[in-house]
Amino acid sequence: MPLTAYQTGMSAVTRSLLDIVSALQTPGIIAIVRARQSTDISPLFEALIAGGIVAIEITMTTPNALEAIRQARREFGNSSLVGVGTVIDATTCRAAIEAGAEFIVTPICRTDLVSIAHAASRVIMLGAYTPTEAQQAHEAGADFIKIFPADGLGPGYFKALRAPLPHLRLVPTGGVERDNVSDFFKAGCAAVGVGSALVSADILETGNWLELTRRSLAFVTSALAARKTKEKA
Repeated sequence: MPLTAYQTGMSAVTRSLLDIVSALQTPGIIAIVRARQSTDISPLFEALIAGGIVAIEITMTTPNALEAIRQARREFGNSSLVGVGTVIDATTCRAAIEAGAEFIVTPICRTDLVSIAHAASRVIMLGAYTPTEAQQAHEAGADFIKIFPADGLGPGYFKALRAPLPHLRLVPTGGVERDNVSDFFKAGCAAVGVGSALVSADILETGNWLELTRRSLAFVTSALAARKTKEKA
């Protein structure tokens, strides 16, 4: 189901698992949000969506994270994918799905979360670091593999990893910046997770939402350009 310009005050649409998988890769920038307070949620989402980012992950380290997910789905469920991050146990996974999370992200390889997510037609992204862990996550049924922490690995690691394992949908998280994001897509990554390089502590402290929209647009522009270049190669 396509995502359109943001609309608030409407009931959130229900998307199939395949819809969510597709939307997470278009344009492929997943904003990782660690909001300081609930009043940040609305302007954060508005700014990100205005910049072209539709996949937004609210981490469980956010104060009152489950309520933040409910609020985001209620206000922006028609125009964004609301996900949950830093999920490390089954209880949290179920609670986040109940709150409205459409995709579940864990930094570790918790294969037991796959059946919970898929039973609710939600996307699951399992964490991994090595080729063996990434393949094990895939065989367990993960829709995406979060390579974490990706700091220091660089795009070359992902190109090398996909050479023997081209079926993996890899999502580097950590170390993705404006000046290297295109290289990750050229290396074959399905999407990227971007935290402080996008939603910085300074933006949250000052409420500089125009800057957040500007950064979002820059990341999206780079992602789309890289995908076009790869298609032509």
